[in-house]
Amino acid sequence: MSDLLNRAGGMGEIADVRGPYETAPFGNELVELAKTNPSIVGLSADMSKYSDIVPFMNAYPERYFNAGVAEQSAVMMSAGLAKVGKTAFCATYAAFLSRRALDFIAIACAHSKANVKIVAGSPGLVNPYGATHQSLEDLVVMRSVPDLTVIDPCDAVELRHAVRAAANTPGTFYIRNLRGKVPVVFDETDFEFVVGKARVVREGTEVAVISTGFMTERAMKAADAARALGVSAAVLHVPTIKPLDEQAIIEVASSVGRVIVVENGLRSGGLGTAVTEVVHDNGIAVPITRIGLQDRFHPCGSQSYNEQLFGLDQDAITNAVVTGNWAFQ
Repeated sequence: MSDLLNRAGGMGEIADVRGPYETAPFGNELVELAKTNPSIVGLSADMSKYSDIVPFMNAYPERYFNAGVAEQSAVMMSAGLAKVGKTAFCATYAAFLSRRALDFIAIACAHSKANVKIVAGSPGLVNPYGATHQSLEDLVVMRSVPDLTVIDPCDAVELRHAVRAAANTPGTFYIRNLRGKVPVVFDETDFEFVVGKARVVREGTEVAVISTGFMTERAMKAADAARALGVSAAVLHVPTIKPLDEQAIIEVASSVGRVIVVENGLRSGGLGTAVTEVVHDNGIAVPITRIGLQDRFHPCGSQSYNEQLFGLDQDAITNAVVTGNWAFQ
């Protein structure tokens, strides 16, 4: 940790941008949508409790289907229901969807432009059960699938809006699901979610942090810490990984002296790589630091333990924004 950041009192003196929590925003939003949309059905692979689809299951048991411990079957059932006019929300762990069911998502769903919404719980490094359950590569994998919309929401508010947008937009979606008690970061009263659009959540002129998912909250805190130390940091929140808002990235990268990309997943192949491609292809000469996970399997352990170990915790991100230094294995 840098002397500059220590003199700022670490994170203790930075205002918390996080508000209250919402419980199971995905499942509760699905219940609300189903009240006026009879085509909505829900599916899981014996993971209803751990994918937060229980509110929908309880409210509409006749519209909920459990495929058992068979993710491929859950996706194929979703594709079949979509073929007969249903809007199918298929929810289970991201690791099982992005590995075991990938071909079914790509061909039965995306290739067919099926109205299937994949809702992927425990994405990235949040799961404590090690490599078998951590889905570090899901953004990398899903970004490569044609005709697939990929969304990584920041908080409960954005997750609800993303579920709503998916229900009202034809085609196949992959939505990273924030489950359990989900923080509220954005203000519902002035919030707008548009598929394929990024939004500037902090203005700045010296460094730009481009982030996705719940890492945006940390990016906002880091920008606040930087401002207290005289460093002007912008934050561009990119909830839609695909289609990517390239124009927003071009504008923010062109306006600063350095760029930092922050994501909960592999640093190669995901948002960091996408940003690098956009910057390079448009001839923008700016150094880019990609904060994410290295090419390796990661151990069992709590989310806070692993994030501190691999440089995704708040202090590591803040230090990178303030000093430009980030180096982890």
